[in-house]
Amino acid sequence: MKLETIIGLEVHVQLNTKTKLFCSCDNDAFGAEPNTRVCPICMAFPGMLPVLNQKALDKSVKAALALGCEIKLFSKFDRKNYFYPDLPSGYQISQFDQPVSENGMVEILVDGEYRNIGITRAHIENDAGKLTHTATGTLCDYNRAGTPLIEIVTEPDLRSPLEAQILAKEIQKIVRFVGASTADMEKGMMRFDASISLRPVGEKKLYPRTEIKNLNSFASLQKALNYELKKQTKLWAKNEAPDGDTTVGWLDDEGKTYLMRSKESAMDYRYFPEPDLPPITFEAAEIEAVKATIPELPLAKYKRYQSALGLTEQEALKLSEAPELASFFEATVELAGEDLGRKVANLILVVVLVETYWKKTLITPTHIADTLALQSSGKISASAAKEIVAEAMKTGDSAESIMNDKGLAQKSDTGAIETWVTEVIANNAAVVADIQSGKNPKMIQFLMGQIMKQSKGSANPGIVMKMLKEKLEG
Repeated sequence: MKLETIIGLEVHVQLNTKTKLFCSCDNDAFGAEPNTRVCPICMAFPGMLPVLNQKALDKSVKAALALGCEIKLFSKFDRKNYFYPDLPSGYQISQFDQPVSENGMVEILVDGEYRNIGITRAHIENDAGKLTHTATGTLCDYNRAGTPLIEIVTEPDLRSPLEAQILAKEIQKIVRFVGASTADMEKGMMRFDASISLRPVGEKKLYPRTEIKNLNSFASLQKALNYELKKQTKLWAKNEAPDGDTTVGWLDDEGKTYLMRSKESAMDYRYFPEPDLPPITFEAAEIEAVKATIPELPLAKYKRYQSALGLTEQEALKLSEAPELASFFEATVELAGEDLGRKVANLILVVVLVETYWKKTLITPTHIADTLALQSSGKISASAAKEIVAEAMKTGDSAESIMNDKGLAQKSDTGAIETWVTEVIANNAAVVADIQSGKNPKMIQFLMGQIMKQSKGSANPGIVMKMLKEKLEG
């Protein structure tokens, strides 16, 4: 029996607001002393009332629109009742039957083909705290309790663990490009729950699924889904397909899942409208105004960089993966000209990004554009251009001053070049003979390299090659 893989994701993204979702506590608790970013509201003390963070709502709407979702003119908050030690109130304020957004779509690129993945909803909710298990007990840190999240729920449209990973990466890029979240998984700002099931190819119904909870890296997401895929495939082969939904955890060190509980239903959570928060209402014009602020998204940039600037797939993918990098690249292209787009990309990818913290260096788009102008005018070679950009990252000096200070100006003096060419030809008689006899014409590149070495990279390559060919043919 041929089986088809069915995967859906729940992506939890922490919004990068200054304060938490319903109180004025600092939302940036990473690295802070435990339980120092809390107040009576986010700790759910009796009588404390939540107030919705307007910035969190704004960022939620912008992210949802970028995910292709429809923003509802009316939505509300609900109480989702369950007990976790790190959930101070004993319930989560979330959204159930009337979320702020629904019916979205994200396009992904898988093995050279574009696929559309449905987004069921992107709703707002507050996060729980963090549990740390020790040999003697469990510690609760409530700093994260009450931080604003959007939970992005996909349709079961994914057909492989690889597709799930690609979609997760695309969602991370999207929320970063619209400024909704830094989505830094090392800081717990983006996490995944993944559901997987199998069914015979051709069938439309969905079979019982396994939900894998709290995956905190792209690698873990793919590994956990692959593990469950193999496990369920073996069960189907023995006619023991799962007969009910289950929830499992992932043991990254051991590379396997473990049973947590049977999967809850909406009834188990006893949802009811949140009595302490009013509904959210929008005018259509407000939504259109936010929609107008959505920037060009990463996949659109990826396509444009190839079609308009002639970049390769890998170049376009790398330069479109982060908003700061894409902005730097585009600002440089604007100064240098679109016809130099490939050369701009090359200098950024080969020189600038070698430095992990390149944004903290002194490089600017002007440095790269001016360097390419010097190269285009024949004043410097391609290798000198790389050297100038590398130096500009350290000093911030202008391209021209670096060229002069380091003696990188390209020599076009035919007298000096002729001397170097003559010496190299005289010192490589056997190679010259092979070239002139047609035995190995490609060895002209070897001679070219020797001449450039002799000139310490200062000779104009165009003049060198022209003179070298003339002498060899003569």
